[in-house]
Amino acid sequence: MGAAASGLYLGLISGTSMDGVAAVLAEFKYGRYAGLRAASNTVYDPALRARLLELAGSDSAVSLRELASLDTAVAKAFAQAALDLLTTAGVRADQVRAIGSHGQTVFHDTARQPWATLQLGDPSHIAARTGLTTVADFRRKDLALGGQGAPLLPVFHHALFADAAEPRAVLNLGGIANLTFLPGLAVAEVRGFDTGPGNGLMDEWSERQLGKPYDPDGAYAASGTPVPDLLAALLADPYFAQSPPKSTGRSSFNLAWARTRYPRLDQLAPPDVQASLAELTAQSVAADLRRHAPATRRLLVCGGGVRNGHLIARLRAVLPDCAVQATDAQGLDAEWVEAAAFAWLAMRTLENLPGNLPGVTGAERETVLGGIYQA
Repeated sequence: MGAAASGLYLGLISGTSMDGVAAVLAEFKYGRYAGLRAASNTVYDPALRARLLELAGSDSAVSLRELASLDTAVAKAFAQAALDLLTTAGVRADQVRAIGSHGQTVFHDTARQPWATLQLGDPSHIAARTGLTTVADFRRKDLALGGQGAPLLPVFHHALFADAAEPRAVLNLGGIANLTFLPGLAVAEVRGFDTGPGNGLMDEWSERQLGKPYDPDGAYAASGTPVPDLLAALLADPYFAQSPPKSTGRSSFNLAWARTRYPRLDQLAPPDVQASLAELTAQSVAADLRRHAPATRRLLVCGGGVRNGHLIARLRAVLPDCAVQATDAQGLDAEWVEAAAFAWLAMRTLENLPGNLPGVTGAERETVLGGIYQA
């Protein structure tokens, strides 16, 4: 490991829930995670968030001018989140080795060829505004090598959470949910994929019915009763039976998709729909865990969905033989795992170390991910 493998890195991401820019200052020593110095979440301007959600949830046309403008708007939000975090933490820019910026995914499609992914948030703008070298565009090199470019977190999950004595899995509950299987310490045995909807469908329904961007603690879902016919229709989507490697996005799983699969959706009692959407996430995750990693004894949960008490309760109910707990118990707050992962991936890139796992994404080989944008 070289000098870049130790020091402070700043990780930035807005996930598929698009609820804001998560920023962390993560410390690494000789390439190993050594803790968080500071963390924050900065909400998007409401109009920007609304347009990003609209863009990510459909194949509607967008002008090149608007796409370029959104790229800059997201970059400005990311850069400001980084600067604000440095100020709050009392850390100078010259004390940080680099930023790892995932950007904002607005398109990810591996259902048809050519596979494609798009993250907004111009890294040149972030580097210029912050004065920090910025590593970004982590996904497309994996795609160029025949992979799906997602999920990328499993290699970080392995570095932090793998245990020699206990088969584990990590569940990231963002707008889309993904699982990482950690049967032991061997990185070659790590597998992972997107399971399908995480919080995204529930967030959309909550926005429509309650005027809130999410369902606090899952109380709205808990007030309803899952509708068996609706749940069965949604789970019948071919994606759930598809073998990995696989990844997906909000353009595939949204309310328009749900209405296509169940045209009478809007005739149901709204709380029952929310309960059904929560059950969809819990049941799809549990089915994949039983199918692909039945020996798992501990499920570590991270992402925004960890705050949904009803969803966590449903996961525990459908996985009675598996301990379900937040990653906090393993030393990293569940809210900051993704942002910390991209700080770690930036460090790997500067060290010229691979950041993908071919066994997860399907790429033909390991590769160094991302581009380096000098300040």
